[in-house]
Amino acid sequence: MTTPFGSYELTRYPIDPRDRLRAWDAADEYLLRHLDAGTGERGPVDLAGAGQVTVIGDRWGALTTALAAHHPTQITDSSLTRAATEANLDRAGIGTSKSTVTLLTTQDAAPARIDVLLVRVPKSLALLEDQLYRLAPHVHAGTVVVGTGMVKEIHTSTLRLFEKILGPTKTSLAEKKARLIFCTPGNPGATRPESAGPWPVTYTVDEDGGSGAGLTVVNHAGIFCADRLDVGTRFFLQNIPTNTDGARVVDLGCGNGVVGAAVAVADPDAAVVFTDESYQAVASARATYEANVPPGRRTAEFHVGDGVAMLEPGSVDLVLNNPPFHSHQATSDATALRMFAQSRKVLRTGGELWVVANRHMGYHTHLRRLFGNSEVVASEPKFVVLRAIKREARERSVRPM
Repeated sequence: MTTPFGSYELTRYPIDPRDRLRAWDAADEYLLRHLDAGTGERGPVDLAGAGQVTVIGDRWGALTTALAAHHPTQITDSSLTRAATEANLDRAGIGTSKSTVTLLTTQDAAPARIDVLLVRVPKSLALLEDQLYRLAPHVHAGTVVVGTGMVKEIHTSTLRLFEKILGPTKTSLAEKKARLIFCTPGNPGATRPESAGPWPVTYTVDEDGGSGAGLTVVNHAGIFCADRLDVGTRFFLQNIPTNTDGARVVDLGCGNGVVGAAVAVADPDAAVVFTDESYQAVASARATYEANVPPGRRTAEFHVGDGVAMLEPGSVDLVLNNPPFHSHQATSDATALRMFAQSRKVLRTGGELWVVANRHMGYHTHLRRLFGNSEVVASEPKFVVLRAIKREARERSVRPM
């Protein structure tokens, strides 16, 4: 990536030589050009004398890496974004010491004062809303706020959020299908307390929710289908095993944690592990678990990171997975296939991977290639629940309910 601030060799994370998707796009380039030279009536931004620079929504660390000389603070919901940023900074010979770049998560306290706020518009409008509400008390009338995104990512609702929470908002002309957002802080929202936003959202699973029926679900901003049970998860909950018999069970890509919570409620002896690459998701899963599981039962584990890479090989009996098939705006099965491969590694011999997915993804083929077997547990016109068993020695099958 060549910018006014230098040229950088950037990569997405996890690093995959076969991945042809770039770690930046035209929106990142447009914002960096604007900061250096200005756009239309808006002049360049004097970053050297601006004060505290905060970057949110930076997908793979492209903005943070390019602006490292100005000691930015990156706030991200993605542990993979954080890992990519660290790798890209190291590759550029910069590092992440406190004297260069500060890396925070969406669950951390925001900087006390923000003088320049740079927003890479996220896919989730809810996450953007939550972040703007959280950051509003920390901006001031002189804060420079510039957003960026591809034209297809910036909608009227996006601009209304900036206007509602921070202040008057305008957009730039489009360049290479990218657009900038200019916001001038000044609305009452800039002094609202952090609790002013609507998140998290709580709802109760209805009686058609299978083993999740009656559970209280807590969703922090950015979690898929925040105010109701999505159809894929509903179908999964209607078919997951409940007689786990004290097994170590992983809710992989846990989201709000309703699947793992259902297992914990059905089997008080199960050792449930919640993992997701999203800090918001794991915070939601923890809240969902605590809302449904009485004190005193076996303690659950909560991990933010790359799938189940943090778990020991052969340490798991059952993995339950509703894999994503998007990477930001790109449709991809790369994340799902990585999850499947990781699951096989951490499963003990005879352990099982259960997957719910859109039928058209054809995951049964990949599971047969990886595990040597794949069984259809349940199906409907749109979704299918698949089971694969790690066969290397003796088996201990977990039966469907």
